[in-house]
Amino acid sequence: MDAVVGPKPKSIRMRGRSYVAFVFFPVVPIIDWLEEIDVTLNQSPGFFAGKPVVLDLSAVDLSSNAIGQLVASLEQRGLRILGLEGVDAERLSASLPPLLTGGRNAVVPRSEPKKQAAKKAASLLIDTQVRSGQSIVFPDGDITIVGSVSSGAEIVAGGSIHVYGTLRGRAMAGINGNLTARIYCQKVEAELLAIDGYYRTAEQIDAAAYHGPMQVWLQGDLVQISPLS
Repeated sequence: MDAVVGPKPKSIRMRGRSYVAFVFFPVVPIIDWLEEIDVTLNQSPGFFAGKPVVLDLSAVDLSSNAIGQLVASLEQRGLRILGLEGVDAERLSASLPPLLTGGRNAVVPRSEPKKQAAKKAASLLIDTQVRSGQSIVFPDGDITIVGSVSSGAEIVAGGSIHVYGTLRGRAMAGINGNLTARIYCQKVEAELLAIDGYYRTAEQIDAAAYHGPMQVWLQGDLVQISPLS
């Protein structure tokens, strides 16, 4: 009697991918920190919508119940918590986001500027307009766009951002701790400008006051905008 051979099971196809996530660092008192989050969300409504958020709890000592309340409070504000860092796995219940490890910390040591300067620069060239809904992410260096950036688009760079047109949408430079990164554009009408995590929103940018080529740079913890001369 011949043996019946069933269908050969198909192998599961898996690939690794990396995504840019916002990392929040709660501090005590948590109530005051949440109020600061509310101010940020009021200044940039919808900016964090649908974006992954990681909570680094290394600066606080929270119980499992307190962690659950914090995650719930953030989710009520429309923030999606992808995972947790800086906390013992024993404090996490099955209902909480998973513990994440191995996140890449690419902050450039400020005490070693020569090593950063000696590193071969990388750049990404986009020779078309960046349209609404597009997200250009290049954490390894500068991004140059030969055209304009539409409202609703997003540009994220580890280095500087150069836009040979009107900059609308969101532009975030120096995401890996590059304090010297800058944003250059022919005209600024942006929804958000950020350098190394410090930002200015549309409400803080008077587009009527800026005519012609502009540069955006970081002075201390303040994002500055000045004419490009």
